Amino acid sequence: MTKVSFRKYTREDASAFKALNIEWLNKFFVVEAIDELVLSNPQSEILDKGGYIFMAELEKEIIGTFAFIKKEDKTYEFSKMAIAPTHRGKGYGNTMMQFAIQFADQHHWSKIILYSSRRLENSIHIYRKYGFIEVDVEQDVHYSRCDIKMELNLN
Repeated sequence: MTKVSFRKYTREDASAFKALNIEWLNKFFVVEAIDELVLSNPQSEILDKGGYIFMAELEKEIIGTFAFIKKEDKTYEFSKMAIAPTHRGKGYGNTMMQFAIQFADQHHWSKIILYSSRRLENSIHIYRKYGFIEVDVEQDVHYSRCDIKMELNLN
């Protein structure tokens, strides 16, 4: 497997960030209002609020993305993870999760949370593999597709 590399998002990545996520959402769920807001405004909705977006590249081709949305001091939501259809099932999700956890460790975060759906069995398997545990989902969760919340305590 060719080594995937990660780099921070730039404004030039806006269309790829949105397109990767829209494709994934349309394949498995629907694009919700919150998705449209965040994906159309990554600068103001993620980066300006203290979050991060990363692009995954394979030989200069963008094959995936994910974001960390700041929730509170030292707690971030792992979100907007998407891998291009032609690159799914090749282990890049594992590589992405390893990079994400390493980044969080380097920044001395306390916790990573995520919201998902039990329909995404492969994703849930990866999250559990890296130590995420299931916790209660809030009543007012922001995604209608969410039926599982997980967290990883980092220290």
